[in-house]
Amino acid sequence: MIDRRYFLGAALAAPLLAAGPARARRPLYIADMHFHLFFMGKAPASTQPLAANMAAGQASLVSWSLVGDIPWLKQVGRAFKQKGSPQPGEAPRWLSDEMRRVQAHIAEQKLKIVRTVDDLDRALAGEPHVILSVEGATFADDGIEQLQVAYDQGVRHLQLVHFIDNRIGDFQTEAPTRNGLTDYGRKVILECNRLGILVDLAHCTGAAVQQALAVTKVPMIWSHSSVAFAGQPHWQMQNWRARQLPAVEAKAIAAHGGVVGQWALGADVGTSPESYAEHIATLMDWLGEDHIGFGTDMNALASPALTSFADLRRVVTILERRKLPEARIRKLAIENYARVLRLAFQAKAA
Repeated sequence: MIDRRYFLGAALAAPLLAAGPARARRPLYIADMHFHLFFMGKAPASTQPLAANMAAGQASLVSWSLVGDIPWLKQVGRAFKQKGSPQPGEAPRWLSDEMRRVQAHIAEQKLKIVRTVDDLDRALAGEPHVILSVEGATFADDGIEQLQVAYDQGVRHLQLVHFIDNRIGDFQTEAPTRNGLTDYGRKVILECNRLGILVDLAHCTGAAVQQALAVTKVPMIWSHSSVAFAGQPHWQMQNWRARQLPAVEAKAIAAHGGVVGQWALGADVGTSPESYAEHIATLMDWLGEDHIGFGTDMNALASPALTSFADLRRVVTILERRKLPEARIRKLAIENYARVLRLAFQAKAA
Protein backbone atom coordinates (compact mmCIF):
# COMPACT_ATOMS: atom_id res chain seq x y z
CA MET A 1 0.00 0.00 0.00
CA ILE A 2 1.27 3.42 -0.97
CA ASP A 3 1.76 5.93 1.82
CA ARG A 4 3.01 9.48 2.14
CA ARG A 5 6.66 8.32 2.06
CA TYR A 6 6.06 7.06 -1.47
CA PHE A 7 4.40 10.31 -2.44
CA LEU A 8 7.12 12.51 -0.98
CA GLY A 9 9.87 10.39 -2.50
CA ALA A 10 8.31 10.70 -5.92
CA ALA A 11 7.94 14.44 -5.49
CA LEU A 12 11.64 14.75 -4.69
CA ALA A 13 12.46 12.76 -7.80
CA ALA A 14 10.54 15.18 -10.05
CA PRO A 15 12.50 17.85 -11.96
CA LEU A 16 13.44 20.77 -9.75
CA LEU A 17 11.65 24.01 -10.40
CA ALA A 18 13.33 27.37 -10.66
CA ALA A 19 13.50 29.36 -7.43
CA GLY A 20 13.40 33.01 -6.44
CA PRO A 21 12.37 35.84 -8.76
CA ALA A 22 12.69 33.68 -11.88
CA ARG A 23 9.98 31.36 -10.59
CA ALA A 24 7.53 34.23 -10.14
CA ARG A 25 7.96 35.18 -13.79
CA ARG A 26 7.16 31.73 -15.14
CA PRO A 27 3.79 31.50 -16.89
CA LEU A 28 1.17 29.62 -14.91
CA TYR A 29 -0.45 27.02 -17.13
CA ILE A 30 -3.66 25.12 -16.45
CA ALA A 31 -4.69 21.46 -16.48
CA ASP A 32 -8.17 19.96 -16.46
CA MET A 33 -8.50 16.35 -15.30
CA HIS A 34 -11.96 15.87 -16.83
CA PHE A 35 -13.15 17.67 -19.97
CA HIS A 36 -15.73 16.61 -22.56
CA LEU A 37 -16.12 17.45 -26.21
CA PHE A 38 -18.74 15.54 -28.18
CA PHE A 39 -19.42 15.03 -31.87
CA MET A 40 -23.19 15.35 -31.47
CA GLY A 41 -25.69 17.47 -29.55
CA LYS A 42 -26.16 21.23 -29.37
CA ALA A 43 -22.47 22.13 -29.19
CA PRO A 44 -20.42 19.59 -31.16
CA ALA A 45 -16.65 19.70 -31.50
CA SER A 46 -16.98 21.44 -34.87
CA THR A 47 -18.44 24.48 -33.09
CA GLN A 48 -15.89 24.46 -30.26
CA PRO A 49 -12.36 24.44 -31.67
CA LEU A 50 -10.32 22.98 -28.84
CA ALA A 51 -7.08 24.83 -29.60
CA ALA A 52 -8.72 28.24 -29.32
CA ASN A 53 -10.51 27.25 -26.11
CA MET A 54 -7.27 26.03 -24.52
CA ALA A 55 -5.32 29.08 -25.67
CA ALA A 56 -7.89 31.46 -24.18
CA GLY A 57 -7.12 30.10 -20.72
CA GLN A 58 -3.48 29.06 -21.20
CA ALA A 59 -4.56 25.45 -20.66
CA SER A 60 -1.72 23.15 -21.68
CA LEU A 61 -2.80 19.78 -20.22
CA VAL A 62 -6.41 18.77 -20.85
CA SER A 63 -7.90 15.31 -20.30
CA TRP A 64 -10.45 14.74 -23.08
CA SER A 65 -12.76 12.13 -21.62
CA LEU A 66 -14.50 9.78 -24.05
CA VAL A 67 -17.69 8.36 -22.52
CA GLY A 68 -17.15 4.63 -22.89
CA ASP A 69 -20.75 3.60 -22.24
CA ILE A 70 -22.65 6.38 -24.01
CA PRO A 71 -24.33 4.12 -26.62
CA TRP A 72 -26.01 2.20 -23.78
CA LEU A 73 -27.28 5.19 -21.78
CA LYS A 74 -30.59 7.01 -21.67
CA GLN A 75 -31.60 10.09 -19.71
CA VAL A 76 -34.44 9.64 -17.24
CA GLY A 77 -35.33 13.01 -15.75
CA ARG A 78 -32.00 14.39 -14.57
CA ALA A 79 -30.38 10.99 -14.20
CA PHE A 80 -28.64 8.62 -16.60
CA LYS A 81 -29.75 5.00 -16.69
CA GLN A 82 -28.62 1.91 -18.54
CA LYS A 83 -30.77 1.12 -21.60
CA GLY A 84 -28.99 -1.99 -22.77
CA SER A 85 -25.74 -3.93 -22.76
CA PRO A 86 -23.05 -4.10 -25.44
CA GLN A 87 -22.70 -7.28 -27.42
CA PRO A 88 -19.25 -8.96 -27.48
CA GLY A 89 -16.82 -6.74 -29.36
CA GLU A 90 -19.26 -3.84 -29.60
CA ALA A 91 -17.76 -1.60 -26.89
CA PRO A 92 -14.15 -1.91 -28.15
CA ARG A 93 -15.34 -1.15 -31.71
CA TRP A 94 -17.23 1.91 -30.53
CA LEU A 95 -14.21 3.14 -28.61
CA SER A 96 -11.94 2.69 -31.62
CA ASP A 97 -14.35 4.61 -33.85
CA GLU A 98 -14.70 7.43 -31.32
CA MET A 99 -10.93 7.51 -30.81
CA ARG A 100 -10.41 8.09 -34.53
CA ARG A 101 -12.79 11.06 -34.41
CA VAL A 102 -11.04 12.51 -31.36
CA GLN A 103 -7.57 12.08 -32.83
CA ALA A 104 -8.68 13.66 -36.11
CA HIS A 105 -9.97 16.73 -34.25
CA ILE A 106 -6.76 16.98 -32.23
CA ALA A 107 -4.69 16.78 -35.43
CA GLU A 108 -6.88 19.39 -37.15
CA GLN A 109 -6.35 21.66 -34.18
CA LYS A 110 -2.58 21.12 -34.39
CA LEU A 111 -2.48 19.92 -30.80
CA LYS A 112 -0.35 17.12 -29.37
CA ILE A 113 -1.30 13.97 -27.44
CA VAL A 114 0.48 13.05 -24.21
CA ARG A 115 1.93 9.56 -24.54
CA THR A 116 5.23 9.80 -22.64
CA VAL A 117 6.94 11.63 -19.79
CA ASP A 118 8.64 13.86 -22.36
CA ASP A 119 5.23 14.87 -23.73
CA LEU A 120 4.12 15.63 -20.19
CA ASP A 121 7.15 17.85 -19.64
CA ARG A 122 6.36 19.77 -22.83
CA ALA A 123 2.81 20.33 -21.58
CA LEU A 124 4.17 21.62 -18.26
CA ALA A 125 6.36 24.01 -20.24
CA GLY A 126 3.27 25.41 -21.98
CA GLU A 127 2.93 23.43 -25.20
CA PRO A 128 -0.78 22.50 -25.47
CA HIS A 129 -1.34 18.76 -25.07
CA VAL A 130 -4.34 16.48 -24.67
CA ILE A 131 -4.57 13.40 -22.46
CA LEU A 132 -6.80 10.72 -23.99
CA SER A 133 -9.11 9.43 -21.28
CA VAL A 134 -12.03 6.99 -21.14
CA GLU A 135 -14.92 7.39 -18.69
CA GLY A 136 -16.18 3.91 -17.91
CA ALA A 137 -14.02 0.93 -18.92
CA THR A 138 -16.89 -0.88 -20.62
CA PHE A 139 -14.57 -1.92 -23.44
CA ALA A 140 -12.47 -3.94 -20.96
CA ASP A 141 -15.37 -6.34 -20.36
CA ASP A 142 -14.17 -8.04 -23.55
CA GLY A 143 -10.92 -9.08 -21.91
CA ILE A 144 -7.88 -7.72 -20.13
CA GLU A 145 -6.02 -7.52 -23.46
CA GLN A 146 -8.30 -4.62 -24.44
CA LEU A 147 -6.31 -2.41 -22.08
CA GLN A 148 -3.22 -2.91 -24.24
CA VAL A 149 -5.30 -2.02 -27.31
CA ALA A 150 -6.50 1.17 -25.61
CA TYR A 151 -2.95 2.03 -24.55
CA ASP A 152 -1.73 1.58 -28.12
CA GLN A 153 -4.50 3.96 -29.22
CA GLY A 154 -3.11 6.58 -26.85
CA VAL A 155 -5.22 6.16 -23.70
CA ARG A 156 -3.27 7.20 -20.59
CA HIS A 157 -6.12 7.88 -18.13
CA LEU A 158 -8.90 5.39 -17.41
CA GLN A 159 -12.00 5.75 -15.23
CA LEU A 160 -13.09 2.30 -14.09
CA VAL A 161 -16.87 2.71 -13.95
CA HIS A 162 -19.56 5.14 -15.09
CA PHE A 163 -23.33 4.62 -15.46
CA ILE A 164 -23.70 1.03 -16.65
CA ASP A 165 -22.84 -2.32 -15.13
CA ASN A 166 -19.44 -3.76 -15.99
CA ARG A 167 -17.13 -6.52 -14.77
CA ILE A 168 -14.95 -4.18 -12.71
CA GLY A 169 -17.06 -3.06 -9.76
CA ASP A 170 -19.96 -1.09 -8.30
CA PHE A 171 -20.80 2.49 -9.21
CA GLN A 172 -22.45 5.17 -7.09
CA THR A 173 -25.80 5.72 -8.75
CA GLU A 174 -27.19 2.17 -8.55
CA ALA A 175 -27.52 -0.27 -5.68
CA PRO A 176 -24.24 -2.20 -5.27
CA THR A 177 -24.21 -5.79 -6.51
CA ARG A 178 -20.51 -6.70 -6.37
CA ASN A 179 -19.45 -5.68 -2.86
CA GLY A 180 -17.16 -3.05 -4.33
CA LEU A 181 -14.39 -4.17 -6.66
CA THR A 182 -14.40 -7.57 -8.37
CA ASP A 183 -11.38 -9.85 -8.76
CA TYR A 184 -11.40 -8.86 -12.42
CA GLY A 185 -11.42 -5.19 -11.38
CA ARG A 186 -8.29 -5.80 -9.33
CA LYS A 187 -6.62 -7.33 -12.41
CA VAL A 188 -7.63 -4.28 -14.46
CA ILE A 189 -5.95 -1.96 -11.96
CA LEU A 190 -2.73 -3.98 -11.92
CA GLU A 191 -2.70 -4.09 -15.72
CA CYS A 192 -3.13 -0.32 -15.83
CA ASN A 193 -0.18 -0.05 -13.43
CA ARG A 194 1.86 -2.31 -15.71
CA LEU A 195 1.00 -0.37 -18.85
CA GLY A 196 1.40 3.11 -17.39
CA ILE A 197 -2.28 4.19 -17.38
CA LEU A 198 -3.49 6.48 -14.60
CA VAL A 199 -6.53 4.97 -12.83
CA ASP A 200 -9.50 7.24 -12.09
CA LEU A 201 -11.90 6.20 -9.30
CA ALA A 202 -14.69 8.70 -10.10
CA HIS A 203 -18.19 7.14 -9.92
CA CYS A 204 -16.90 4.21 -7.81
CA THR A 205 -18.64 3.31 -4.57
CA GLY A 206 -16.77 3.92 -1.33
CA ALA A 207 -16.06 0.20 -0.95
CA ALA A 208 -14.64 0.02 -4.48
CA VAL A 209 -12.42 3.04 -3.79
CA GLN A 210 -10.95 1.53 -0.64
CA GLN A 211 -10.38 -1.85 -2.32
CA ALA A 212 -8.73 -0.21 -5.34
CA LEU A 213 -6.36 1.76 -3.11
CA ALA A 214 -5.33 -1.49 -1.42
CA VAL A 215 -4.37 -2.98 -4.80
CA THR A 216 -2.69 -0.21 -6.76
CA LYS A 217 1.05 0.31 -6.94
CA VAL A 218 0.80 4.01 -7.78
CA PRO A 219 -1.43 6.93 -6.70
CA MET A 220 -4.92 7.23 -8.14
CA ILE A 221 -7.29 10.12 -8.75
CA TRP A 222 -10.94 11.00 -8.45
CA SER A 223 -11.18 13.26 -11.47
CA HIS A 224 -14.47 15.08 -10.92
CA SER A 225 -17.40 15.84 -8.60
CA SER A 226 -17.08 17.19 -5.04
CA VAL A 227 -16.66 15.97 -1.49
CA ALA A 228 -19.64 14.95 0.66
CA PHE A 229 -19.27 15.09 4.42
CA ALA A 230 -22.43 13.18 5.40
CA GLY A 231 -25.42 11.43 3.86
CA GLN A 232 -27.28 8.24 3.12
CA PRO A 233 -26.00 5.55 0.70
CA HIS A 234 -25.31 7.32 -2.57
CA TRP A 235 -27.57 5.26 -4.80
CA GLN A 236 -30.52 6.40 -2.63
CA MET A 237 -29.65 10.09 -2.99
CA GLN A 238 -31.27 12.43 -5.46
CA ASN A 239 -29.68 14.15 -8.42
CA TRP A 240 -26.07 15.31 -8.19
CA ARG A 241 -25.55 14.42 -4.53
CA ALA A 242 -25.34 10.75 -5.52
CA ARG A 243 -22.16 11.65 -7.36
CA GLN A 244 -20.20 13.17 -4.49
CA LEU A 245 -17.08 11.57 -3.06
CA PRO A 246 -17.43 10.65 0.63
CA ALA A 247 -15.01 12.53 2.86
CA VAL A 248 -13.48 9.30 4.18
CA GLU A 249 -12.57 8.14 0.68
CA ALA A 250 -11.29 11.60 -0.27
CA LYS A 251 -8.88 11.44 2.65
CA ALA A 252 -7.86 7.90 1.67
CA ILE A 253 -7.08 8.94 -1.92
CA ALA A 254 -4.96 11.82 -0.60
CA ALA A 255 -3.17 9.58 1.91
CA HIS A 256 -2.11 7.38 -1.02
CA GLY A 257 -0.66 10.38 -2.85
CA GLY A 258 -3.63 10.91 -5.16
CA VAL A 259 -5.63 13.91 -6.34
CA VAL A 260 -9.32 14.85 -6.15
CA GLY A 261 -10.81 16.98 -8.93
CA GLN A 262 -13.53 19.60 -8.36
CA TRP A 263 -16.28 19.84 -10.96
CA ALA A 264 -18.08 23.06 -11.93
CA LEU A 265 -21.70 21.98 -11.41
CA GLY A 266 -23.73 25.09 -10.70
CA ALA A 267 -26.08 23.41 -8.21
CA ASP A 268 -23.03 22.41 -6.17
CA VAL A 269 -20.46 25.20 -6.46
CA GLY A 270 -22.49 28.15 -7.74
CA THR A 271 -22.68 29.55 -11.24
CA SER A 272 -19.66 31.81 -11.53
CA PRO A 273 -15.87 31.53 -11.57
CA GLU A 274 -15.90 33.48 -8.29
CA SER A 275 -18.08 30.92 -6.52
CA TYR A 276 -16.03 28.07 -7.97
CA ALA A 277 -12.81 29.71 -6.73
CA GLU A 278 -14.27 30.06 -3.24
CA HIS A 279 -15.34 26.43 -3.17
CA ILE A 280 -12.07 24.98 -4.42
CA ALA A 281 -9.99 27.15 -2.07
CA THR A 282 -11.99 25.80 0.87
CA LEU A 283 -11.55 22.24 -0.36
CA MET A 284 -7.82 22.77 -0.77
CA ASP A 285 -7.58 23.96 2.83
CA TRP A 286 -9.42 20.83 4.00
CA LEU A 287 -7.71 18.13 1.92
CA GLY A 288 -4.31 19.73 1.36
CA GLU A 289 -2.71 21.65 -1.48
CA ASP A 290 -1.02 18.54 -2.89
CA HIS A 291 -4.28 16.69 -3.45
CA ILE A 292 -6.72 19.02 -5.28
CA GLY A 293 -7.03 19.79 -8.98
CA PHE A 294 -9.43 21.12 -11.59
CA GLY A 295 -11.83 18.49 -12.94
CA THR A 296 -14.42 20.73 -14.53
CA ASP A 297 -16.61 18.16 -16.36
CA MET A 298 -16.95 20.90 -18.95
CA ASN A 299 -19.69 20.45 -21.58
CA ALA A 300 -21.49 17.82 -19.49
CA LEU A 301 -23.08 19.88 -16.70
CA ALA A 302 -26.26 21.90 -16.24
CA SER A 303 -25.82 25.60 -15.38
CA PRO A 304 -22.06 25.26 -14.83
CA ALA A 305 -19.82 27.77 -13.13
CA LEU A 306 -17.32 27.41 -15.99
CA THR A 307 -18.00 27.06 -19.70
CA SER A 308 -14.52 27.63 -21.13
CA PHE A 309 -10.88 27.57 -20.19
CA ALA A 310 -10.99 31.36 -20.17
CA ASP A 311 -13.37 30.98 -17.21
CA LEU A 312 -10.90 28.61 -15.54
CA ARG A 313 -8.17 31.20 -16.05
CA ARG A 314 -10.43 33.67 -14.21
CA VAL A 315 -10.45 31.24 -11.27
CA VAL A 316 -6.65 31.33 -11.17
CA THR A 317 -6.67 35.13 -11.37
CA ILE A 318 -9.16 35.32 -8.49
CA LEU A 319 -6.95 33.09 -6.33
CA GLU A 320 -3.92 35.23 -7.19
CA ARG A 321 -5.80 38.38 -6.18
CA ARG A 322 -6.66 36.72 -2.88
CA LYS A 323 -2.91 36.42 -2.28
CA LEU A 324 -2.75 32.63 -2.28
CA PRO A 325 0.92 31.62 -2.55
CA GLU A 326 1.97 31.07 -6.13
CA ALA A 327 3.36 27.62 -5.38
CA ARG A 328 -0.01 26.58 -4.00
CA ILE A 329 -1.89 27.82 -7.04
CA ARG A 330 0.51 26.02 -9.38
CA LYS A 331 -0.13 22.72 -7.64
CA LEU A 332 -3.87 23.17 -7.99
CA ALA A 333 -3.71 24.48 -11.54
CA ILE A 334 -1.47 21.84 -13.15
CA GLU A 335 1.27 20.30 -11.03
CA ASN A 336 -0.82 17.88 -8.97
CA TYR A 337 -2.38 16.24 -12.02
CA ALA A 338 0.96 16.20 -13.83
CA ARG A 339 2.61 14.55 -10.81
CA VAL A 340 0.23 11.58 -10.67
CA LEU A 341 0.42 11.15 -14.44
CA ARG A 342 4.20 11.10 -14.20
CA LEU A 343 4.11 8.46 -11.46
CA ALA A 344 1.78 6.29 -13.54
CA PHE A 345 4.02 6.61 -16.60
CA GLN A 346 7.19 5.89 -14.64
CA ALA A 347 5.67 2.77 -13.08
CA LYS A 348 5.18 1.22 -16.52
CA ALA A 349 6.83 -2.18 -16.67
CA ALA A 350 9.97 -2.34 -18.77
